[in-house]
Amino acid sequence: MELVCYGLNHRSAPVEVRERFAVATSKLGEHALSLREMEGIEEAVVLSTCNRTEFYLAGSSAAEAAEALRQQLGAGGQDHWYEMHRMEAAQHLCEVASGLDSMVLGETEIFGQLKTAYRHAHEAGATGGVLNRLFQRAFGVGKKVRTETSIQEGATSVAGTAVELAEKIFGRLDGCRVIVIGAGETSRQTAQALVSRGASTVFVTNRSHDRAVELAEELGGRAVRFEEWQSVLAGVDVVISSTAAPHHVVQPFHVEAVRRVRKFRPLFLIDIAVPRDIDPAVGGIEEVYLYDIDTLDQLARDARGRRERQIAECRELITRELEKLNLPGT
Repeated sequence: MELVCYGLNHRSAPVEVRERFAVATSKLGEHALSLREMEGIEEAVVLSTCNRTEFYLAGSSAAEAAEALRQQLGAGGQDHWYEMHRMEAAQHLCEVASGLDSMVLGETEIFGQLKTAYRHAHEAGATGGVLNRLFQRAFGVGKKVRTETSIQEGATSVAGTAVELAEKIFGRLDGCRVIVIGAGETSRQTAQALVSRGASTVFVTNRSHDRAVELAEELGGRAVRFEEWQSVLAGVDVVISSTAAPHHVVQPFHVEAVRRVRKFRPLFLIDIAVPRDIDPAVGGIEEVYLYDIDTLDQLARDARGRRERQIAECRELITRELEKLNLPGT
């Protein structure tokens, strides 16, 4: 019995590719069970989130299983898929469970998504002794990594740094409301990161309304026409701005106009645009916290050295835990 992981994620494939292979949560068990009908596959779990679609398989031949899956998926997007066998596949699963493979390093949402994927596969009868043992070990490793290391501290990307700063301002982000002005890639990543940590409502506005609608659908939010974005400012906690405008889009009078309605609640503004979208004078308003791309990038760079040591520590822990498992074919 051998193991194989076949998948794509936010690093290997753009969203227009990932969305083509997404599997609805309600279909995860059914999809996993259908994989068992393919030659070389005896056990299967399907994981599908906004950032990844991965197939964890156990069978008499990992090569046969991967080839069967390639044939089922067809030619579309093949350059974006990765394939891991045996111990490499087991290691990857543990890193996913631990948040090491996430857009925001150490995020916790993926742990619940992985447990849901496994539960659906198990209830459908798609798993057996190998994947049952492996996934239970991965869940234990994920908890251990988060309790015995500092992997959730010190973000190393602009998106991660923004989320970390937001958590320092608001505490837990559950129920946090966000508006994204402009639909650039870094804005998308930052908004996704906020959603992964609990943000409940996302508004998206863009000069091209169709692009705003597209990003809003991806984030599970609502599109707002560009000329109307100020109407939602009173109700949000976070503003992410990244347009191509040659002038300031958000100015002090925009914020001053809604301060009383907001009851002077904290407002966190993330300016990712170059040239800047948000007038620096906005940062002088008492309850406003304004960060631009240079500040966020510097904070992220400062954390990278510390985080690299933490990642190495996490991977050593994962390796030790997997050695105890003695999986067949690894």
